[in-house]
Order: sequence, then structure tokens, then C-alpha cells
Amino acid sequence: MPLNDTALRNMKPSDKPFKQADGGGLFIQVETTGSRLWKISYRFDGKQKTISLGKYPHVSLKDARAKREEIKTMLAAGIDPSAQRQAEKESTSGANSMEAIAREWFAKFSPSWAKSHADTIIQRLERDVFPPLGTRPISDIKAPELLTVLRRIEERGALITAHRIKQVCGQVFRYAIATGRAERDPSADLRGALPPARGSHHASITDPAKIGELMLAIDGYKGSFVVRCALQFAPLVFVRQGELRHAEWPEIDFEKAEWRIPGPKMKMKDPHIIPLSRQAISILKELQPFTGDGRYLFPSNRTRERCMSENTTLAALRRMGYSKEDMTPHGFRSMASTLLNEQGWNRDAIERQLAHAERDSVRAAYNYAEHLPERRRMMQAWADHLDELRRGGK
Repeated sequence: MPLNDTALRNMKPSDKPFKQADGGGLFIQVETTGSRLWKISYRFDGKQKTISLGKYPHVSLKDARAKREEIKTMLAAGIDPSAQRQAEKESTSGANSMEAIAREWFAKFSPSWAKSHADTIIQRLERDVFPPLGTRPISDIKAPELLTVLRRIEERGALITAHRIKQVCGQVFRYAIATGRAERDPSADLRGALPPARGSHHASITDPAKIGELMLAIDGYKGSFVVRCALQFAPLVFVRQGELRHAEWPEIDFEKAEWRIPGPKMKMKDPHIIPLSRQAISILKELQPFTGDGRYLFPSNRTRERCMSENTTLAALRRMGYSKEDMTPHGFRSMASTLLNEQGWNRDAIERQLAHAERDSVRAAYNYAEHLPERRRMMQAWADHLDELRRGGK
């Protein structure tokens, strides 16, 4: 006898699950908990099969019967409804997986980023996010799952990285929402779940006596010659680490004593000029016989086709005895900024040489060579000052 809504509403659980048929293979199964599940049984290739259609009353009697008719139509066409459902699920979950959507988001937005930043983002996703969550449908990922990933990163002592990966995942989730493949951003529920990332500034040495000691330690570095040159060059040009690592020989003009970095390599996407002091030119001429026949000034020790890794100079500083609280490669920028301002150089010239963000974007696009004569004098004076500090001067 076919079911009706009154009978469905009045069904009471028993000490064992039981079924009530509606006809055509459709039935409702009442669990001991009181849950009522729509199911349909059918035969395909001589085998009896059963698939679930959802819970009552979320799936109404009318909806369940409509699904039964759809299944009958598929069977008449020689299609196994169970196999069809599995294929659709795999197709949907693959296209809407965390990794698929994250890579789509990355491909869409990374062309406008600095290469070093883009490399960092995709490496973090591939290392920490894709292995545990990559195959999961993005709409199914909940806050506790994401928190588990972040806490693993925190436990290895990389709290700042955990915070940054949380931010990146939030951007991916919001992209999925905007493109109709997720309904909410679970990273928003994790506010306060991680300890604050204190001390996230780049450690730097600004005491003149200690700067002199650092310069001498770099000169005496016993590791790779190329790495030593990178460490000697870094304080003379005080660029960002990604810009230093990706420096290419065609960008160096020995005649003009300039290093011209193309806009796409810069954080703010504007071309940048670094006047090269006599000391900087001397380092490059010493380096040129070793790496000048390749693309990069400072190539990887594994292959000339890639630049050195972001951890190379950091590891060298650690080998020299400088901890993360003492000095970082990025700290050469803070060192130069602090002392040059104390010495009374034009603040605008210092900011331009640091390639900091220009508030007026139009002005920035046309004035990358701004203050260049003064910057040339400043960069030579800065190199001379570092030499003086090496000799124990103040």
C-alpha cells in the first residue's frame, strides 16, 4: 500500500530498524533513533542494488517519488544509477576540491604579484594545505579541519607561517564563495584560535659596532663563494631578498654602475634603479667569472637554471652564529634605513631607494629615477661607511 504524509509523520521507531514500502522499489527505513531514510532497490545486470535518496522530511514523499521516476528512466536507458551517481560525485569533488580551486585562484591572481611572493604562496599551499585537504570538496571543509592543519604548522615553530596560511586559505574560500562553489569561509571562525604572531618584524642590527662585526663575519664566511658574495652584496644594495635572489646579469650595467630591476620583479611593480658603489662593482666583477656565463648572479648550487633558495642566506647567517632574533637577510634594509636617516640623508631619497610604496601611483610610475643623483652619492657614502665600520670606526 502506498505511503502518505500522515503515515510518515506518525511512524515511531522500534528496537530494530524496519522498512515501509511505497512501491516500485521505493521504501522508507526507520532507524532505532527515529531517523527516516528514503531508499530505492533495483536490479542491474542481474545484481540487486540499493541507493539512498535522503532523509524525510528534508526529502518529501513527492520528492522521493520524483527521484524514483528518474531512476526508472535511467534503468530503461541501460544506465546504472549507482555508478552514475559515483561518477558525478567524483567529477564534482575533483573540480571543486580545495586544491583545484586554490590553483585556479592562484592562476588568476598570481600574475600581478612579485615572483618571490607567488613562489612562497604556492610552496606553502603545496607543502602544508594540499596534502591533508587538497582532495576534499571545498564546501565540505569545516573550521576544525583547517585548525588541525594550522596547529601542525604552529607545532613545528612556524607560527607566523600558520597565520599567513590561514589568510591565504581565507582568500581561497572567499574566491570559492564568489564563484558559487562554497557557501562560507571557515577560516573566519578561527579568529583567536592561534596565538598572536608576536615579534614578526625582521630582526636587524643597527648598532654601528655590531654592524662592523657583522661585515667582518661575512668577509670571513667559509661556505660557498657565491653565497659569500650575496652576503657582501646585500648590505650595499639593501633590496628585498626576492629581488636579490632573482638578480640577473643582463640587468647589471657596469658602465653606468647601475642595477636596473624590471617592474614585474618588484613588489610594487615599478622598475627600480640601484646605483652601484665601487665596492658593489668590485664584488660583481669578482663573482662574474664564476656565474657570469649563466642567467642569475646568485644561482642555486644544484642547477644554474634556478636562483638560490630563499633560505640560503638565512642559513649562512645562522652558520655565522646570528640567530633569528639577531639578524635576518631582510634586516639589511632596516639597517640601512635606520642609519641613513640618522645620518641626515633626504628621507625621500631613502624611501625611493628602498622602493617603498608611493602613495600617488601615477607619480610612482613616472618617477622611479627620482632623486637619482642624490641616491648615487648616498649609496657610495653608505658603502664607504660600512668599510669604516669594518675598521672599527663609529
